[in-house]
Parts: sequence; C-alpha cells; structure tokens
Amino acid sequence: MRVICVDNYEQMSQKAARMVASQTILKPDSVLGLATGSTPLGMYKELIKSYEAGHIDFEEIISFNLDEYYDLDKDNEQSYDYYMKTNFFNHINIKNENTNIPNGKADDILKEAMDYERKIRDAGGLDLQVLGIGRNGHIGFNEPDLKFEASTHMVRLDEQTIKDNSRFFDNVEDVPTKAISMGVKTIMHAKKIILLASGKEKADAIYEAIYGKITPNLPASVLQLHPDVVFIVDKEASSRLDVDKINKEFL
Repeated sequence: MRVICVDNYEQMSQKAARMVASQTILKPDSVLGLATGSTPLGMYKELIKSYEAGHIDFEEIISFNLDEYYDLDKDNEQSYDYYMKTNFFNHINIKNENTNIPNGKADDILKEAMDYERKIRDAGGLDLQVLGIGRNGHIGFNEPDLKFEASTHMVRLDEQTIKDNSRFFDNVEDVPTKAISMGVKTIMHAKKIILLASGKEKADAIYEAIYGKITPNLPASVLQLHPDVVFIVDKEASSRLDVDKINKEFL
C-alpha cells in the first residue's frame, strides 16, 4: 500500500490521471475499471486534456464500470451510463463496444450480474481499477454488511449513501434505493488499484480503511490485503493520517 497526500482536489485529479495515462501508454489494450460520482470528475477532465493533446490513445482500451443504479433508464441524467458518456466517453476515442456498464434495467438481474463477471473474465481481468470511497467506507456500491459480497450483485443502498447521493437529484425521494455493483472479490482481483478521496468528510473512512480492522462493516478496509494499491488523498481527507509513517510501514 502507498499513500500519496496532495494539497487539494486538483492535484489529486492530476496525479490520478497521470497514473491512468501511464497504464494506457504501457499497455494500450488495458482493461480499466472506472468509477463515477463527483470524486473522479477532475481525473476524467485531465485525461480528456491528455487525449486532445495527443499524449494518450483509448482506441484499444476496454472499460468496466463499478456499478449502476437499479431500474434507472440509461438516458436518465443521473444514470452512470449517462455520466460516463457525458463526462468521458464522448470526448475520447474509446470504442462504444469496449465500454461496459451494468444494465440496471435488465429483466433478470442475476443473469446480468453473471454475464458482467463473464465479460470481465473474458477480457482478461482488470489491469487497473479506480475507486472512490463513501463516508461509510463503501467501495463501488459495496455497503457495510455482515459479509463481503464476492462478485457482481444487487445491493440495497445504505441510508448514508442515499443521503450523500441526493445532492445529484431533485430530492432524496428520487434517489434509487438499489444498485448493481461489482463485488469485493472482483475489485480485489484487479492487478492495480487507485483509490481517490477528497474532503474532510472522508477523513474517518480513509483512516479506518488504512488502520482499521479488516471487516465488511467498512468495505474499503479489505484493500489492506491488496498487493498493489495506491491511495491518493488531499489534505482534508488525509487529516487523520501520518502519511510519512504509513508509507514507511506499508512500502
């Protein structure tokens, strides 16, 4: 584990974009696991800049998103399908057939989840997974629970997650209460993981993810077991950490 502490959100976004860009340069046909929400938006903007400058190419890249809301139309402005196209895919040269997002409107959610896992396996697994983290320590939509869910699955969203995500909707009642999410085992099988965190509201979750007991009650804590994970956190999110001490302990 490595922890990179930066001054602010912009520096976090730039660091993350450089890591993703390096992955695409070193392996042009990389399989990327991508995240949504407000945290990675800056990273996507930086990647678009690099693409427009001719520094990186996404033509052979394959992507798999972490999650999607259940029973939300793809053209709904709050769907993650819409988010990815609007904020990233429509601005780069990734092939549409190479982008994968769980279908929240699938008639058979169990089959959709199993098919999603098969697609990831058929692609050779995830070379790099980008994660955010919730205030309650969730990664993807893997919420605090009594056990880790291994593979892609349906999840009932935690009250804190619904409250946090309500800022994207007109009111909290409009926030979907269920989602389809990659499971912890799928995430942990990624060869490399980058977790991004910004803001003081994430400080407790970051501290517990690094120093706390490994428990499904704080899903991000499982990342302590991954052989190649990098936390990129701004000053507010890392306010409870002694970053120099952490790097000496984990490197």
